[in-house]
Amino acid sequence: MSIAAERIERLHKLARDAVREGHDDRARRYVRRARRLAERNRLRLPRQFLRFTCDRCDLALVPGANVQVRLQDGHVVITCDCGEHDRYPYE
Repeated sequence: MSIAAERIERLHKLARDAVREGHDDRARRYVRRARRLAERNRLRLPRQFLRFTCDRCDLALVPGANVQVRLQDGHVVITCDCGEHDRYPYE
């Protein structure tokens, strides 16, 4: 694993911790920094990072804190506090 990939994982963990503590601006900064790091190093972001960050408000999504998770017709529906929806299929 490259240094950049390790740093992206670390930034994602820091962003989730910041959301739990109520520091949303700090969490957004971590998410934006991780995305920019992936772009610069031509890395693909991990699936966990993509699924648990909001594309609209750049916030790390923590179930119970700032996101609502529901099951609906074979899909997981994730709704951020900003109103953004994501749907992922499950079996």
